[in-house]
Amino acid sequence: MNLEGIINVSGKPGLYKVVSKGNKTVIVESFIDGKKSPLYSENQANMLEEIGIYTYDDTKPLSEIFDDIAKKEKGQQAINHKSSTKQLTIYFREILTDYDEERVYISDIKKVIQWYNAMQKKGLIELPKLEKQEIKNSKKKSTTKK
Repeated sequence: MNLEGIINVSGKPGLYKVVSKGNKTVIVESFIDGKKSPLYSENQANMLEEIGIYTYDDTKPLSEIFDDIAKKEKGQQAINHKSSTKQLTIYFREILTDYDEERVYISDIKKVIQWYNAMQKKGLIELPKLEKQEIKNSKKKSTTKK
């Protein structure tokens, strides 16, 4: 999954897409309301393509985690990020079985799920090509059996 140009801005809700860059500012568009606004150097922002989740062995890129959620949900919305801590932990364990529980907090899990759902709502979540083919084949099989 390509997360290029998508950022999270500290202190602002939701995700943003980088629209243009200037010398001292970056213009971003909100996923929530589509409004464009400038970001200045004092704004703290993180590129989603640079974010990873700690596992016991390494760090798994956020793009791969989004791919795993998309496979599990067949490209649809994931569990609500406001679900109970227990539900979120169980769900995330199904996605990433070896995440480091000491370094990955429930707030991190909530963000990942919230970001995934925001991107899915905007139509930016795509199933890997192999997964798309498997879904099409299973739909064909289920319609031909009737």
